[in-house]
Amino acid sequence: MAFRKKKTITALSLLTAVLTSVGRPFYFILSHIFIAIFFILYFIGHIVRSIKLPKLPKIKIYKVIYPKYKIKFPKVAIKIHIFLFFTTIVASFAYFFVLKDLPSPKDLLTREQEVSTKIYDRNNILLYTIYKDKNRTPVKLIDLPINVRLATLAAEDAEFYNHIGFSIRGMLRALSKNLSEGKLEGGSTITQQLVKNALLSSEKTYIRKIRELILSIGVEMNFSKDEILEMYLNEVSYGGTTYGIEEASKHYFDKSAKDLTLSEAALLAGLPQSPTRYSPFGNNPDLTFSRQREILHLMKINRYITLEEEEMAKLERITFASNKQQILAPHFVMYIREKLIEEYNEEVVQKGGLIVKTTLDLNIQTLAEKVVDEELTKLKNLNVGNAAVVVLNPKNGEILAMVGSKDYFDTTTGGNVNVTTRLRQPGSSIKVVNYAVALSSGLTLASVIEDSPITFTVPGQKPYSPKNYDGEFRGKITVRQALAESRNIPAVKILASVGVSKMIEMGQKMGITTWDDPSRFGLSLTLGGGEVKLLDLAQVYSIIANNGVREEIKSISEIKNYKNKRSLPLHGKILYKESRFEKIQNSVLDPRIAFLLLDVLRDNVARSRAFGTNSMLVIPNHPEIAVKTGTSNDLKDNLTVGFNKNYVVAVWVGNNDGSPMNRIASGITGAAPVWNKIMRSLLVNQPIDEYEAPEGLVYKECYSRKEWFLEERQLNCPKIIQPAAQISVE
Repeated sequence: MAFRKKKTITALSLLTAVLTSVGRPFYFILSHIFIAIFFILYFIGHIVRSIKLPKLPKIKIYKVIYPKYKIKFPKVAIKIHIFLFFTTIVASFAYFFVLKDLPSPKDLLTREQEVSTKIYDRNNILLYTIYKDKNRTPVKLIDLPINVRLATLAAEDAEFYNHIGFSIRGMLRALSKNLSEGKLEGGSTITQQLVKNALLSSEKTYIRKIRELILSIGVEMNFSKDEILEMYLNEVSYGGTTYGIEEASKHYFDKSAKDLTLSEAALLAGLPQSPTRYSPFGNNPDLTFSRQREILHLMKINRYITLEEEEMAKLERITFASNKQQILAPHFVMYIREKLIEEYNEEVVQKGGLIVKTTLDLNIQTLAEKVVDEELTKLKNLNVGNAAVVVLNPKNGEILAMVGSKDYFDTTTGGNVNVTTRLRQPGSSIKVVNYAVALSSGLTLASVIEDSPITFTVPGQKPYSPKNYDGEFRGKITVRQALAESRNIPAVKILASVGVSKMIEMGQKMGITTWDDPSRFGLSLTLGGGEVKLLDLAQVYSIIANNGVREEIKSISEIKNYKNKRSLPLHGKILYKESRFEKIQNSVLDPRIAFLLLDVLRDNVARSRAFGTNSMLVIPNHPEIAVKTGTSNDLKDNLTVGFNKNYVVAVWVGNNDGSPMNRIASGITGAAPVWNKIMRSLLVNQPIDEYEAPEGLVYKECYSRKEWFLEERQLNCPKIIQPAAQISVE
């Protein structure tokens, strides 16, 4: 890189240049000079104090002046000793901890490139390289529109052309924040960011900040402001493999940077602060435009643009380039990337050379993506535009597949949104939590409850009258029938009996992370009135599949750094191995209760009245498969979740914009065919793997069929259902 513009040499710049050039030897010699001076002065002072001066005649004028001279001399000497001692200490500290091995500002032109982070599946198949090579095309500052420069200055350093490498105002503002929050953050100018990114490590220490400050001054003395800004715009990351303003423009807008509009320039200027968070191709594209509007407003405040230009830029419609990257399992990869950034930081993830081995099985992932694509085509006439899938191993909580939306790269329909981590109504699929509480509180599968009209009245609220999906009433039915047929009224009556708070508590134990405000929920909670994440719901069912034992969701099995390198904050070793991101397992449900639930969910005979005997909930030759469906009242969400010992498959269908689907028949259309096709494929050539009843259960005749009971809660069942057995509801 060649630069022609030279700076005017002043006394200050000359002095700084000299100190920068001779810094290390200068401080080495200076420290030894200080030591020598210290001992010489100490020796002279000691001799002077030991000399006894002759007594002078008793003349008043001498008595007044001489003692003052004699008293002051040693005190001045002591102060010099202390000053020289501490000066020597400071000089030595400055040399050994700050100036030693300090890079040269000229290293900006010859620096070593950083190493990419790679994400693999469980079989070491490469899913994504956060950058394989820094995709950079250098561009001259003179070739860039003025708004590109001004947007960057507004976003990062409005005082850039007025400081000498650091901003006193910015440092004071950052210091105040650091003291209040206990962190070392912020306050960096464009020059300091360039120095940090290109010449220093990303470690957050005060020593590093001092080195950064010194180098920034050196860079300012060696390069002009325009040269520094040009280097910054060619160096800075705009997300993933995209480095430099030219490649950022091509990546996001498919155009050269010289053709960027004000609106586009402001959007790009907002990315370097947090490329993952503000990327228009990320999981939260709405944050992209929020950040863009912030930059435009800053440009107006700094008088770079007028109010009219700001408003016009906000209204400009931006067309993005196709986000076709070399990436497999994109929603999962971005989920992993966010976890890594939370654990380390964005800079380490982008430059630290991490080698990340995940739990994903690419074969299962590819299967799930293929099924989603095929089945959604069949559902177009039902106004179903999207689907999401999670496949877990219930034995260890590992994510085997994650399809967040149909097409990650179709940003026009929100394809980049990961629905598995978004809030959705689960419908009746959440009933298992309610029944887990009820069966743990004295209810049995043979207990009888009335499926009949009822209205609940709560002071301050409208009367609540639950309805069944078919609008009919079955009269007296057993708990097994109520759950298997997914009857709504019995489920609400049971919840009224055990209490909403107990269902919330059980849900939290089983992995629901979104029920954090109990005051928001009422009796409709058991029908899906409380939104959950599909990933959390999959964990709920994995606990049932795993005999009541909760395994925390796992997505990463190992993280390593590529080699031992001093300039990186992470060293050549295993940084994580299945213990750092997730907690240990714990039993949250009596294994007998888990067995009772799964026994109902695999009972095709018990659910046949509602779903038929040959629905999409049946996997041929695998009677051990347990499954539950759910549909929200407004038809915005339809789910099917099923499992065996080795797999939990959770499927959602709906629309990202929240628009309702046409009439979905649970178990026949919607999520069920997607679930069936995936589960059936997973079990090809797999033998039946039945669950064994845990100790403490009794299997005996009850109501003309055999039923499971807890050993301590057996009913004396007659041949017909009697009213005396029904549950009471207050």
